[in-house]
Amino acid sequence: MGDWSLSISSLGEEVVAQLCELLDTASRGWRKLAEVAGAEKRFKCSEEELEMCSLKVLEPLGSPTQSLLQLLAERECSLRYLWGCLHRMGHTQACQLLNSAVHDVIRITVQPESQVVAEGTRVSLTCWATGPPGLTYQWFCGKQEVPGATAPELMVDTAAPPGLPQWYICRVSCGAAFAFSRWAHIQVERSHSPESASGYCPSMAGLQILQQPQPCRLAEGDPLVLECRALGNPPPQYQWFRNRRPVEGARGPRLQVQLVTTAERGTYSCRVFNLFHELWSQEVDVEIGPRLFASGAPWQEGDGDSPEPGNPNQLYATDKVALLVGNMHYLHHKDLRAPMVDVHALSALLRQLDFKVVSLLDLRRDEMQMAVDEFLLLLDKGVYGLLYYAGHGYENFGTSFMVPIDAPGSYTSAHCLCVQHVLQRMQQRRTGLNIFLLDMCRKRNLNDDVLPQVGALEVTANIVFGYATCADAEAYELSQGELSNGVFVTFLKRWLLEDEKITVLLDKVAEDMGTLELTRGRQALELRSNLSERRALTDPIRSLGRAETSARNLQWAKAHVLPESRHLCFDCGVTVQLGFAAEFSNIMIIYTRILAAPGDITECMAKLTDLPEELDVDLKYTNRESPEELGSPLVPTWSLACPSCCLYSRLCGLQRLRQELTFTVCLQFRYRGVADFVEERRAVSVGRPLIAKLNLSPQDPGTPPTSGGSGSPLSASPPGSWGNSPEENLSPEVHGSHGV
Repeated sequence: MGDWSLSISSLGEEVVAQLCELLDTASRGWRKLAEVAGAEKRFKCSEEELEMCSLKVLEPLGSPTQSLLQLLAERECSLRYLWGCLHRMGHTQACQLLNSAVHDVIRITVQPESQVVAEGTRVSLTCWATGPPGLTYQWFCGKQEVPGATAPELMVDTAAPPGLPQWYICRVSCGAAFAFSRWAHIQVERSHSPESASGYCPSMAGLQILQQPQPCRLAEGDPLVLECRALGNPPPQYQWFRNRRPVEGARGPRLQVQLVTTAERGTYSCRVFNLFHELWSQEVDVEIGPRLFASGAPWQEGDGDSPEPGNPNQLYATDKVALLVGNMHYLHHKDLRAPMVDVHALSALLRQLDFKVVSLLDLRRDEMQMAVDEFLLLLDKGVYGLLYYAGHGYENFGTSFMVPIDAPGSYTSAHCLCVQHVLQRMQQRRTGLNIFLLDMCRKRNLNDDVLPQVGALEVTANIVFGYATCADAEAYELSQGELSNGVFVTFLKRWLLEDEKITVLLDKVAEDMGTLELTRGRQALELRSNLSERRALTDPIRSLGRAETSARNLQWAKAHVLPESRHLCFDCGVTVQLGFAAEFSNIMIIYTRILAAPGDITECMAKLTDLPEELDVDLKYTNRESPEELGSPLVPTWSLACPSCCLYSRLCGLQRLRQELTFTVCLQFRYRGVADFVEERRAVSVGRPLIAKLNLSPQDPGTPPTSGGSGSPLSASPPGSWGNSPEENLSPEVHGSHGV
């Protein structure tokens, strides 16, 4: 019997293609499905989303039904609900197709477990699955098939000498359909005699995991608690991993997140180690879906699922949104080095505080304006809004201006963005907290003699300004090697996760900055605030209503969707993998890898060519053989997830894309015994990745920027996280300034 509770995202490509063929019609088609599904409020599509679906017919392989199913999948629509909608439509053929597809879904019911065993013992790994008749099993050790291992149970002989853990995985297949189990690792340890235990009690030497973490299924806003307890001598230490990447600061037996979002979903494990031994816990899946309310009703006061109901003094945000902008490479002014590392470090920390973060580098005037417009669309009543800017700036008559990268040599306020104007527009959104962190110079701009006309601000008692330096002073960078940090962020990182009123937190940052001899007397943090309540960045989120939260989640997710990895099959028989990674919301890495080649081809490589002219692509940083050659200090944050033996290319300025990202993969190969290379080319389109979906670059370059909102048509999937910040060296060998 199939599992009808699965999401419709579990449907195979062939089934989706057949559904599209049945529903891409005027009668009882995709529009009728959207109407019936919309009876449940969380599945109701807006007119803009339906228009996006209908426009898919203009694409060569586009399908309105597929676009609609993607929207429903993003909102965790189950197979059972989809079948009910098709049944109410009276579409018998589609119901029958879905019936047979659900019964053909392969689902792993028993996962293999990781184990630590003594040398010489036999270990059993088990994998069971349900699905259509005739399921077959095949075990792998690493990337190699285990000969003859075609049963649900695998017996492993550990008579070989102890060494690195061996990783095993099982593939369950039926025809063209298949599913993989979780990875399980077997660590073989040599037995220790009392003489070899260096004085330790034999029963306590080594490590033993007493409590394994357990998988869980949560809704947004629930607390996440995972525990892994171990016994050992010396005492064990812990490091938690999510999707096999370390979780920053998670170094205890308990991993706890007070309020989870979809960003926390993934596979978790814990590395337990001491001076002599290392163990890994079992891998567990944490699934996080949207919080459901009866008939789409809002979250009322006193709801049993409300965080901390027993604390009447607790303040809440209805959501948390942050826009981080770092301008480094100026056309007519001195380049800066710190904004890249500073923006990346703050992004990682703010995500831990449940902020929805959009991080952008090197924006022009109109791009900055439109980025602010999109940021404002994410704000609503009670939302905490945070704007961080690192780059050149100035202040005239108490009004601050952010300088875009295309500002002329003698710029004025007409070429820049006024911070106080942004604040006025934030107040119109009835936000719960407005935070501005300005990491820029505040020197007077002698080229600008216009008295700013800002107008009166509302008295909202929820405004906090954290200036990296005092009025008429500069802000400095600390740099050594490739990594540079602004002085402000160097100290802000130490306190940002503390559960303190935001003004108290910034006071502590100011005290720390005062201890730096290098900038004493030249740079000091200045705090301006009219905050009357104890608002903190750590305040939990309590949504006012399902519809508003869903719209905000979708709008934010649109700026964080990477293209899916794909395989390109060339006529010569070579298969090339095309993969993607992100550094920022507007910077993407593309890598190509040769997956398979015929035996008569001795050498081949796949390079990217014909990249769009509007992108900021440096040919020195395309088709490089190692990530380190891309010229970015943030390579460690994404390169660990990329396979080896690839060619890497770094694409910047995705916000300038006006159409889908299209390029050519050029395959160069040589046959055995032939000296000359042969070339085969394949055009590839990957849609509008990451921030390109938000249309930050106007279609007509001559059109002046506007201050109104932008209703950008988008389609997206939930984003993934892209790593931890690199280790920074704060030795101030060289210091520069952010600003004039």
